[in-house]
Amino acid sequence: ALKGDRLQLDIANMIYDTCEVIAETNKMANDYKNFEFELIKYFSITAPVSEEEFAKRNFQEIANETYQAAYEYYQTKMERSAATALPVIKQVYEDETNKFERIVVPFTDGIKTLNVVTDLKEAYESEGKQLVADFEKNITLAIIDDAWKTHLRKMDELKQSVQLAVHEQKDPLLIYKFEAFELFKGMIEKVNKDVVSFLFKGELPSADTRSIQEARTVRRKKENLKTTKEEIPNSDELAAQNRAVGQNQGRRPQVTETIIREKPKIGRNERVTIKNVMSGESKTVKFKQAEPLIDKGEWVLIDQV
Repeated sequence: ALKGDRLQLDIANMIYDTCEVIAETNKMANDYKNFEFELIKYFSITAPVSEEEFAKRNFQEIANETYQAAYEYYQTKMERSAATALPVIKQVYEDETNKFERIVVPFTDGIKTLNVVTDLKEAYESEGKQLVADFEKNITLAIIDDAWKTHLRKMDELKQSVQLAVHEQKDPLLIYKFEAFELFKGMIEKVNKDVVSFLFKGELPSADTRSIQEARTVRRKKENLKTTKEEIPNSDELAAQNRAVGQNQGRRPQVTETIIREKPKIGRNERVTIKNVMSGESKTVKFKQAEPLIDKGEWVLIDQV
């Protein structure tokens, strides 16, 4: 997939998974307005179901219809992008003063700009389709790369944090596995949404050939990220480590948890009670459904069931 062999299938899966998350979360919260908002935010489309249909159908039916509408829009957009880019590519390719083999084409979603490298001849002969394929591949890889670096940092913080679990008579290895799985699921969901959002919104900023440059090889400075697995000690090993550390504890400041939590740590499938700050209405839903409502500032967390 990273070489683009089955990228179209992967993108289709990303679109469907994002549709499913949006449909399930908002259906359980019975929030049609937020459903509409998220479709505009990630897909730039209007809701394919009315508010009445949203209330009657189950989330799977809503997800399927949303996916059909989103994927049709995406295919049309990619064809339009190829047609828009072709005159610019043609002008650069047919200009005999240019000796470019590979070019850099900027794409923007209106917030950030990412440069896409493509083969000029292939882009010309495919009438812009190769540029679109390289756009999909470059954007997907760039977002995955950034998300993976962030994930590695969080995993390192988690490894440091779970070692404190031995004081609570809990198995740190078990906690590490559970928390790591939750982190990974969260990363996948964020990658899907970020990739989909940029692919659906990304456009050529202008039809000016001056925005196209020759691609040059640039050496990137390597970051000091740990990519190898480190073993998590079991309870007995951690107890021994902590006994050794405890001997010097009087001369050291109190150890604090390395993970800074903005919210109470709650499992995504745990049920919580939330309250609307305007109407005072209270309801009990799963935390994964409550989280987007809390983030919007319209609801607050009252209690964990």
